[in-house]
Amino acid sequence: QVQLVESGGGLVQAGGSLRLSCATNGSILNINTMAWYRQAPGKQRELVAQILSGGSTNYDDSVKGRFTISRDNAKKMAYLQMNSLKPEDTAVYYCNADWILFRDRALGPKQVFDVWGQGTQVTVSS
Repeated sequence: QVQLVESGGGLVQAGGSLRLSCATNGSILNINTMAWYRQAPGKQRELVAQILSGGSTNYDDSVKGRFTISRDNAKKMAYLQMNSLKPEDTAVYYCNADWILFRDRALGPKQVFDVWGQGTQVTVSS
């Protein structure tokens, strides 16, 4: 199977920066759209940014100009550079791939949909 593993979260003061990484494991052949979501306590999970396989990006209005999503297709990784962080950015951040094509040892190429990581906590203090 395949997994997404986030890292890079932590505690930072308002105005600071963090860089989140989303790594994959497994015999990945291709990943389509990758995205970062976040979920604050008591709130629904929301889309922060997404990057298509060709590199086009979309951002939630609340992070435009402060966050940058990128991906390294060779390394099968995605990143979220977060600058000018605000207390309202505090949340668990999740990496998502809408589909991943990988090589299963026994069955050969397989496609899985809507893959999520376990999340990484980002806390911004005022």
